[in-house]
Amino acid sequence: MKKIAIFGSTGSIGSSLLKIIKDDQKNFKIELLTVNKNYKKLIKQVKLFNVRNVIVTDYNSFLITTKLLKNAKVKVFNNFDSLNKIFNTNNKIDYSMCAISGFKGLKPTLDIIKFTKTIAIANKESIICGWNLIKKDLKKNKTYFIPVDSEHFSIWSLLDDNKKNNFEKIYITASGGPFNKLPLQKFKNISIKDALKHPNWSMGKKISIDSATMMNKVFEIIEAKKIFDLSYKQLEILIHPKSYLHAIVKFNNGLSKLLVHDTSMTIPIFNSIYLDNNKKIKSKKINIKILNNLDLKKVDKIKFPVMKVLKNINDKDSLFETIIVSANDKLVNLFLSGKIKFTDISSNLLKICNMPQFTKFKSKKPKNIDDINNLVNYVSLKIEAMSV
Repeated sequence: MKKIAIFGSTGSIGSSLLKIIKDDQKNFKIELLTVNKNYKKLIKQVKLFNVRNVIVTDYNSFLITTKLLKNAKVKVFNNFDSLNKIFNTNNKIDYSMCAISGFKGLKPTLDIIKFTKTIAIANKESIICGWNLIKKDLKKNKTYFIPVDSEHFSIWSLLDDNKKNNFEKIYITASGGPFNKLPLQKFKNISIKDALKHPNWSMGKKISIDSATMMNKVFEIIEAKKIFDLSYKQLEILIHPKSYLHAIVKFNNGLSKLLVHDTSMTIPIFNSIYLDNNKKIKSKKINIKILNNLDLKKVDKIKFPVMKVLKNINDKDSLFETIIVSANDKLVNLFLSGKIKFTDISSNLLKICNMPQFTKFKSKKPKNIDDINNLVNYVSLKIEAMSV
């Protein structure tokens, strides 16, 4: 039986993984589930999968969970430092899914690496801001890494054992979000409700806004650059409204490979846990209609100016990437609270990218997680002090 840990078990990624495991429970043993506040859903998962260890990071939810599970043989913990009490480096678990969103996902990602043989990461902030720390720990502990985001899993699958010098270009696709066909002159009137309507994917508010501005694709380019050790010149975004084609790799030998799959995160999640296994998943037939009309085109950088952010980033890892992520987070929150316009997100982000108080971090690499967390707080305070 594969021993499994899921960080963020009640979110969409964690829930999708548990749904896969439910259909094949005889081959899996869930050693740990973690949540922030959603103790009701957690308790249902604990009972269904006979889980013996849980971490609930919100203190009030932790107290309630402890009370509700007091008669069950379940150990309830309140923070990730308790991983040392749950796991042993001499007896590693087989697979860990790190699906906690936001900056708070980085610490558990770093903490679990030494206890797991394979780690699947579905957290953008961890990779963008802390990749040099993650990569160091992966190497030190001989832990195998799988990217779970659909575009990066597609690239990872296409590259197989090919080294980076065997190809010249990688393309990742973007739906274009809800405003792909909206005339530029109407962008100034975009409402919160409009920005939350993604045409293909059902997502949370933050990622929906990132998709509308196309900042999510900026993040995916940064992730791909780090994961596959590339230069930004080797990466490009193509608009593909149907979200069926996820990546294209052009190799030096004249061949190009592309990967398509349904608009469902179940497929990369399924393949990450059944690595090197011929397990079959129920999926739709190949959509010939979409393949005959992929409708690929380059990104309109006038409509989506956040693309220009990439020109401000050096090829070497630095703390500047943390500034971009945290500044975007703050600006998206300001938009969702009605304090700034949709177009203000990109215009202010580009201003921030050129401010000396932020650009000085381009030459500094994060030495530990505290460097990242302290900078997140610094950026938040600076933006609050600005008249955005």
